[in-house]
Amino acid sequence: MKKHKVSYQLKVFNMNPKPVLKARREIPYEIRLASQLVLDDLCFTWNKARLEEEINQSIDEDNKEAFKALSKTYNSYIWES
Repeated sequence: MKKHKVSYQLKVFNMNPKPVLKARREIPYEIRLASQLVLDDLCFTWNKARLEEEINQSIDEDNKEAFKALSKTYNSYIWES
């Protein structure tokens, strides 16, 4: 297992003459990666839903220029390899 990194921070308060030593552990790589993947997925689905709403609104308003522009952007969200 990987060793956890610990960083120390020395703080001096005016009211207390003794310095306070505070330890903090680094977040493990696996947790950082998982949280980044969850955030990326949330942003992707939110942006896709927003684009779908704007496309539907442009269809309702019969705005062909906006529909074409939004459709080009939306194609990158539905493209699969």
